[in-house]
Amino acid sequence: MIGGFGRVGSPEMLLAALAAHDAKELTIIGNDLGSHNEGIGVVLLQGKIKKAIGSFFTPNPDAAKYYREGKIEIELIPQGNFAEAIRAAGAGLGGFLSPVGVGTVLAKGHQLLTLNGTEYLLQEPISADYAFVRAKKADSLGNLVYSKSARNFNPIMATAAKICIVEVDEIVEPGELSPEDIITPFLYVDILVKRGDR
Repeated sequence: MIGGFGRVGSPEMLLAALAAHDAKELTIIGNDLGSHNEGIGVVLLQGKIKKAIGSFFTPNPDAAKYYREGKIEIELIPQGNFAEAIRAAGAGLGGFLSPVGVGTVLAKGHQLLTLNGTEYLLQEPISADYAFVRAKKADSLGNLVYSKSARNFNPIMATAAKICIVEVDEIVEPGELSPEDIITPFLYVDILVKRGDR
């Protein structure tokens, strides 16, 4: 999983490390695939991504090109369903019912149910082995604070992965963060990486 919406809240340093790594056959779960030759877009151009699961791939023309050429598989999920499926995984839920996508190609592969005359698709939870998350500030325990709209998908992704790696601007001592500002508690965080450190 890769947090961010476009470049906002994107863990750019972690993505650069992924680009430098010899990983391959990756399934990327994220709102998008970055921009041409930027962020996760670099990893796409390296041919390391086998499948992308998300909701907004059009900002990167390479994603459409690779899909048409059969170089990448894309699973498109409406953005609300996408966010809720990640949240459901983090909460340990078995999925949820949504009317969004019913009657379209996006319903393909989903179980359909009718309740009180309304048809729904069953959206199963989405989880990952790793989450790359971006936060503004953390304490050394791993409690996280986000910056404005950079919060986006980062908090829910932190809860839905086996290992959560967080790129953070600043690390402070425990007790220096106001409990009111903490969005992601430390129990979801496995590794902190301060921006600028390599």
